Amino acid sequence: MKTDHILIMRFSAMGDIAMAVPVVYELAMQYPELRITVLSQPFARPFFEFMESRVGFMDADVREEYQGVKGLNTLYRRLTAKNFTAIADFHDVLRTKWLRTRFNLDQYRVEHINKHRRLKRQLVDSKHKVLRQLPTMFDNYADVLSRLGYPIELGHFTSIFPNRHGNLRLLPPEIGEKRPFQQWIGIAPFAAHAGKMYPIALMNEAIAIVVKRHPSCRIFLFGGGAHERKTLNALAAQHKHCVNASALLGGLDQELILMSNLDVMVSMDSANMHLASLTATPVVSVWGATHPFAGFLGWNQRMDDCVQVSLPCRPCCVYGEKACRRGDYACLNSIKPATVADHIERVLEREKK
Repeated sequence: MKTDHILIMRFSAMGDIAMAVPVVYELAMQYPELRITVLSQPFARPFFEFMESRVGFMDADVREEYQGVKGLNTLYRRLTAKNFTAIADFHDVLRTKWLRTRFNLDQYRVEHINKHRRLKRQLVDSKHKVLRQLPTMFDNYADVLSRLGYPIELGHFTSIFPNRHGNLRLLPPEIGEKRPFQQWIGIAPFAAHAGKMYPIALMNEAIAIVVKRHPSCRIFLFGGGAHERKTLNALAAQHKHCVNASALLGGLDQELILMSNLDVMVSMDSANMHLASLTATPVVSVWGATHPFAGFLGWNQRMDDCVQVSLPCRPCCVYGEKACRRGDYACLNSIKPATVADHIERVLEREKK
């Protein structure tokens, strides 16, 4: 008898790939005879390596090695050699649509994600806004699997680390061991768009408040690009409690280890919220132009840990890429640093119990 083998396609972005992890985990646990292959960008491999051997990872650099129609056709031939019995498109973009079309023509079982575009337009409408919770990305992914004949129950996944905490000894010595009296706090102050990024000056004030309340704390700063690292170095220079963690760590796998040992992570509506969520670390998330109702809140994160202000214009966009209609980004600038610090405090107190 032929073993069912499902292909799950999701190429980007990092946060959306991370949101697929709990769903793939639940699928593997609830269908022990099923083989699963995740097709994604090479950087995503650490997300899935903790799973059992029935869950494979296949990388595909669609911007270089498999660029354009010719490249996608090459990728398709490589995929057909794997003898898949079902195809789950978690992405629904031009590249996956092309691959999906090829699979459909060859009579594979194929389903793709419903992005609920009409509901999202209602959520961000400037005149007739409908402010309600949309299906989450986890629900949307699970829906694809259900339509393929693999309904799953969400809620069992906790962390990519078996004991919830990764091994700190695998990190550079500058990170060190965590002392029992210390609070370890992560802060990822950046986002892809201005509408999702809390002003650095205000975040600096929030850090000062936290440090005053917790003199023994350590604050680890996360951010990738050259400009971001320069900003993080400037922040670290102002607070002896701060460390530019991204300058020390050697990649995504090490970042996940450190995040798993934090007491709380502070993030924008960005990939770092989802990375921390995969390690069972509570996240204080700051929301500006976007809103948790769009369905992108991290796995097992709490709505009352979201920092946001109520404005008639919020949310104005789903992904944060549009310019502020008011011109002042009041959705972010009106969030007081003390409010961010108070949210951090509540999580620290809650986690002590």
